[in-house]
Amino acid sequence: MKYLIPLTAFFLIMIHFNSHAQSKQNPIVPEYGGIYEIPEASKRPDPSLKYNLVIDVKAGTEGAAEMNRSLINIARALNLHVLGGVPKENIKVVAVIHAEATPVVLSNEAYQQNYSVANPNNGLIHALKEAGVEIYVCGQSLIARKFAGQSLHPAIAVSISALTVLTEYQLKGYALMSF
Repeated sequence: MKYLIPLTAFFLIMIHFNSHAQSKQNPIVPEYGGIYEIPEASKRPDPSLKYNLVIDVKAGTEGAAEMNRSLINIARALNLHVLGGVPKENIKVVAVIHAEATPVVLSNEAYQQNYSVANPNNGLIHALKEAGVEIYVCGQSLIARKFAGQSLHPAIAVSISALTVLTEYQLKGYALMSF
């Protein structure tokens, strides 16, 4: 009997938490960057604003078989803004990949030649492109990391540098995000 009250309390708490459990949502980037609706949130993005974002993607991964968290964060940012009420047409995202993140831009074949595994970012890059994200890779990083001349993911365009993409879009009024 002395265990009945704590056990009942435990089950009631579990039922309460399970009734509030949610599944992740992906309103603009299917399968990637899933986020949760927060109905009690009093601060949401302003749906009347134009969200122009330039994203500095420089972080690498722990291992070649892992998806790049920075790319996942781009998907999350898109999903969060749309779930928060911003119309898709009010969001413009430009991403430039360089430094430790550079390997993600390789085609699946080139990635396999370099790392002996399939590029885990291929589907995500395709989904970001389908969501309207412009994606560039720094030409300087391609050369410095010895990827120049290797085939790239077809959704990736080469820029002269990450620095020039970042400065150009900031001067055009884009907000800088860095992952």
